Amino acid sequence: MTTRGRWALAALTSIITPILAAQPALAADGSAALPPAAQPAAQPAVSAPPPLDAYGELPRVEDAALSPDGTNIASISQVDGQRRLLMVNANGDVLFNASTGTGKVRAIEWADNETMLLTTSSTVSLNGFAAAKYELTGTYLIPIKGGKAGMVFGKTNGIADTTRGRYGIRTVDGKTVGFFGGIALETSGPEAHFVHGRTTLYAVDIRSNRPRMVAPAPAEDHWRDWLVDGSGQVAVLLDIDENKGVWKITVPRGAELARGIDPTGHVSLICFGKDGTTAIYAIDDSEGASHWYEVPLAGGEAHEIFGEDKIERIFVDRANARLLGYRIDAEVSKTVMYDPAKQTALDKIFRAFAGRDPHLVDWTPDFSKVLLSTSGNQDSGTWYLVDVAARRASPIGDERPLIAPEQVGPISMVDYTAADGLKMDGVLTLPPGRPARNLPVVVLPHGGPASEDKPGFDWWAQAFASRGYAVFQPNFRGSTGRTDAFRHAGDGQWGRKMQTDISDGLAELVKRGIADPRRACIVGASYGGYAALAGVTLQQGLYKCAVAVAGVADVRLMYDTDIREDGDSQMTRKVLRQQLGDPSGFDAISPRRFAAKADAPVLLIHGKDDTVVPYRQSLVMADALKDAGKPYEMVTLASEDHWLSREETRKRMLSETMRFVQKYNPAD
Repeated sequence: MTTRGRWALAALTSIITPILAAQPALAADGSAALPPAAQPAAQPAVSAPPPLDAYGELPRVEDAALSPDGTNIASISQVDGQRRLLMVNANGDVLFNASTGTGKVRAIEWADNETMLLTTSSTVSLNGFAAAKYELTGTYLIPIKGGKAGMVFGKTNGIADTTRGRYGIRTVDGKTVGFFGGIALETSGPEAHFVHGRTTLYAVDIRSNRPRMVAPAPAEDHWRDWLVDGSGQVAVLLDIDENKGVWKITVPRGAELARGIDPTGHVSLICFGKDGTTAIYAIDDSEGASHWYEVPLAGGEAHEIFGEDKIERIFVDRANARLLGYRIDAEVSKTVMYDPAKQTALDKIFRAFAGRDPHLVDWTPDFSKVLLSTSGNQDSGTWYLVDVAARRASPIGDERPLIAPEQVGPISMVDYTAADGLKMDGVLTLPPGRPARNLPVVVLPHGGPASEDKPGFDWWAQAFASRGYAVFQPNFRGSTGRTDAFRHAGDGQWGRKMQTDISDGLAELVKRGIADPRRACIVGASYGGYAALAGVTLQQGLYKCAVAVAGVADVRLMYDTDIREDGDSQMTRKVLRQQLGDPSGFDAISPRRFAAKADAPVLLIHGKDDTVVPYRQSLVMADALKDAGKPYEMVTLASEDHWLSREETRKRMLSETMRFVQKYNPAD
């Protein structure tokens, strides 16, 4: 998450204290005296760019959370090069300050006003399981008024020290209870050991950290999800047969609410309806379009909700998992809240931050105070605390203070049409202070591929822009963010139309006179790394170099690995075949098999602890390029995962990538 706040300990008080002072005010109509969001245009000359590490460093604030009563803010912050958990009150007083340790921090949230939940993950090796390494998550309970911090399930030998999902925090008989997924262990022998990896649901008393089982694990080759109501009762269960694709939604004692068959398992529980008497779930139809349904808990027919509206996000009551409202993604976005007071609060906030694409991170139950972040033009990430009642939006943190507003490269969306007529778009980031004419370009396709790039501050794109490159991030077919049909248009198109969509975007920039076609490189991570490799092997004559970070080189190897590591799941097999096409065609879309056709130098970068795209993918590509006598380099990131979670290796990745691109495609 991005922020623009100096949360270094020495400056902490000076940053938080202004919350109580005069700050930009929300007018009665919701507007605010915030600096106007800059629009991409010709920029005046700027000073020398920030150091490259200013982009590669982890954000000064990675995550933040607002206590339920709105009086305290917790954050995961970088302080003098250390990742720390900080808590301050509205007066700027530091109430808590502790190192987060060596674990990779994933999230911070509040269980109640006196306890924080810190989620971390670690890469571990487990004997007897299909994969060599797993990324396991742990959740720590951290009391702020005395008491000892501890890991959820850490007080019992019968449950592994890892959490497999969180199913809500509830107040039960005056006590705060957290519902977590866990893995039950066999304890009859000399040592506790795994029997299976399926999730059991536990209720954990937050004060004592004592768990009790509330729902058993599913049967073998089944997967389960649960909804827990406001009283702490498991009220709805979703069970999926991973071999047959049969799914059913039931209530306790077995009453069935809905059932169906989906070989790919695209069905999910969402939440309860607004009054708690219904359950909401989502399924994909035979064409891949997603539909949301609401079904009465007492039984009855399910009916579709939201219709053709594209839901950007929903708001759910954290006390009882009931739907509070939703936001529609449209040309003019609209927020619908069932409570008029909450509707008024959010209307004011979205009007105040119009043009800034605010991301609401946390809020009090009545939405009287909201913590949000922004990023984009002239904004490398800013956090605000909005006090709706006081009509005040207070900036409380900068993510990257070394990057001044004028040093943020202008960001805009570019619409274009692929060769077969399909319309799509991409994010264009321009170098600050340079005219958008005949620029060297870095094409930066996103990972996923079921993901999308939006016009916000992207540290990787901005790093290239700061060194004189235009950067284009195409939302090729298969990306999210448009329609379900657009997402599924990517099915079976790895290395084919998904790949030419990327080069069609480059052609559009050339047509507009923005990019110099003789000075283009392609860079990406994960699926984007695959696309970078495909850009110089399956395609030719387009790019002067390619950089693949944790990229897929051999599609068949990926397919076989994913199925094996998922226990030979038939559902996984069907999902992969839907996305990738017939396995007989995998070699034809694998860059490894076309290494001899590589027409530009290749840089491979990969973390040894990658549990998503195994390190072996880069090894086999390196061997193929070496055997073909093609120029390549390979950089190994020790103890790094798929997400570049560690600052040292993230900075090294950026440094190596920039060096390579500047060598083969200099900006000047």
